[in-house]
Amino acid sequence: MSDFPPHPTDLLHHLLRDRISHGDTVIDATAGNGHDTLFLAGAVGETGRVIAIDIQEQAITSTRSRLDAAGLTARATLHHASHTQIREIASGTTPTVILFNLGYLPGADRSITTCTADSLSAIATSVKILPPRGILAITCYTGHASGEDESTAVTEFITAHNDLRNARYGLIGTRNPAPFLLLCEKRP
Repeated sequence: MSDFPPHPTDLLHHLLRDRISHGDTVIDATAGNGHDTLFLAGAVGETGRVIAIDIQEQAITSTRSRLDAAGLTARATLHHASHTQIREIASGTTPTVILFNLGYLPGADRSITTCTADSLSAIATSVKILPPRGILAITCYTGHASGEDESTAVTEFITAHNDLRNARYGLIGTRNPAPFLLLCEKRP
């Protein structure tokens, strides 16, 4: 990590390096521009699998392009769908890590955002399908119209969930709302 303090996504990648093994199945529930999907594809190795989901076709195209450029497309399955469909999409797998980036697609229409009810549904499902010691990581971007409400609701949900051990990482004392990372481990 070259920047200090690190951006939540960089911190997440640093923290996950030792938690993802070659051969794992992992999920990027909100693929966005593909940065997390690319990181995950490298981390799972040749025998691993990445499932990437996004509701916007532009995100799927960007993610595919990023994977193609790195030669890692074969490790990922991309789904143009809502993160609320995570159970059906992940059926038959046991993901060790599930990532979410809540907010809008950078560089796209900022009026298209994740919504609280859908995100809470997808996160609740994720907790159910993770194995003990599985990781749930949620990066919350609060700098859009409904971002603060969604971030608060998600934080309250995971804080109240007895099956999770939780941590929150982010900048404080900023002029503009700063994104923050919620990192959760499912209790054994």
